[in-house]
Amino acid sequence: MRAKTVLSIIGINQDNEDLRSAIELCRAAGAHLSVLVTALAIAPVGGYGEISSSAWAEERERELQKLGEQVAAARTVLQASGISYDVDSLFTEYGWVENEIGERARYADVTLVGGDLLAQDDMRWRMLNGALFYSPAPILIVPKGCEASLRPRRVLVAWDSRNEASHAVRAAMEQLTVAENVHVAIVDPHASIRANGEEPGADIAAFLARHGIHVSVDVLAGGGRSVADILRQHAVDIGADLIVMGAYGHSRMRERIFGGTTRSMLEAAPVPLMMTR
Repeated sequence: MRAKTVLSIIGINQDNEDLRSAIELCRAAGAHLSVLVTALAIAPVGGYGEISSSAWAEERERELQKLGEQVAAARTVLQASGISYDVDSLFTEYGWVENEIGERARYADVTLVGGDLLAQDDMRWRMLNGALFYSPAPILIVPKGCEASLRPRRVLVAWDSRNEASHAVRAAMEQLTVAENVHVAIVDPHASIRANGEEPGADIAAFLARHGIHVSVDVLAGGGRSVADILRQHAVDIGADLIVMGAYGHSRMRERIFGGTTRSMLEAAPVPLMMTR
């Protein structure tokens, strides 16, 4: 399915780099850009009585003012862009933000998260969790210094024969069909009928080929390295413009505590990363 609506999440302490990247992506794709300028309300901490309450209220008022200023600045940039767009704002509590981000993302074909937002430690994981786990739409992570595009030339698909990887492939079908080359990467596969098949990668390669996709299967040896390290290096080696992978093969709690491939890739993807659960 061709992406017609792109949701871009912008924080209040950012410049316009993420926004301009989103504009160029939507211009190239002929898509509508929905910009959500987001601020997280700080909770009251320490102190008692009127002094604490007053300081907390003043801080919230400053955050709301910054939110309004960022919305106005975004509208100014977008008005000059010539693309179809809308701008909305979200001021919410930390405990509610994942639900609210998910609600907005449900009405987009893809949620775009840029490098400036990824650098916001107080917002990064809440935005990503909300977009990933409270919406069926894929997310597109664009690291700082990378160019966002929905029409990549070379794509690396991280494949492990699980549902998460299969969902990611289907969500990225538009990108895979327009790419010149798609590399299905499998790390240390175990050949079995119930897992990767007798010839690991053959089934997904045949599936993609029937869609007219030029696909190759790259079986990679782990050699004691993490899966994330292997995928990152292979993406660089083949000159990938995009990595496609499923999110969280294990429980979210385990991923949060022990790391995992998903978290590692989100933290240090060398190229844009499209992910869904």
